[in-house]
Amino acid sequence: MRLYEYFRSSASWRVRIVLALKGVSAEHVPVHLLRDGGEQHGAAFVARHPARLVPVLELEDGTAIAQSTAIAEYLEETVPEPPLLPRAPAIRAYVREIMAAIACDIHPLNNLRVLRHLTGTLGQSEAARDAWYRHWVETGLAALEARVVQRGLAGAFLCGDTVTLADAFLVPQLGNARRYHCDIGVCPTLVAIDERCAALPEFAVARPQE
Repeated sequence: MRLYEYFRSSASWRVRIVLALKGVSAEHVPVHLLRDGGEQHGAAFVARHPARLVPVLELEDGTAIAQSTAIAEYLEETVPEPPLLPRAPAIRAYVREIMAAIACDIHPLNNLRVLRHLTGTLGQSEAARDAWYRHWVETGLAALEARVVQRGLAGAFLCGDTVTLADAFLVPQLGNARRYHCDIGVCPTLVAIDERCAALPEFAVARPQE
């Protein structure tokens, strides 16, 4: 299989973590989101995913799966060991809730095309763009911190002492938050979990290489 991705894309980063945790090998095909106006706009990539977003996982039969959450769930279903979703339905829903909070609430407001629209189409300064980024990321992380503490299910990781898909989604979001100098003091529980994840080889190998 092939993973079409951009090294700094947090959505791509999530999938790299899941692949590593599952022990699945994939050919990594870089799609540079900045070079020449963005390689995601080229005809070959648009044919795979008209939304022009990474990542896309292409299977051996040519089937293309887009969206990091769908890819993560596909890998969970087709490579069941090690399991990255809990067995109990309510706890499984908690993990999916965290995934959705990151992938649907926090990340979409701050991905590359939104930031480009702010500075390009709307004429905002880089300072205004960065203030936008920090506001929504800090707001989202503070809410996620409160929810995780409220549920009381976190241990070494977001769901007890076992890594789940929730951790694979958290780490890239905190990586981006640091890159834009967000105040991650709003989420001490999440930061501590992120640090424990960073010590695991599967997370280390998936980190963006500058």
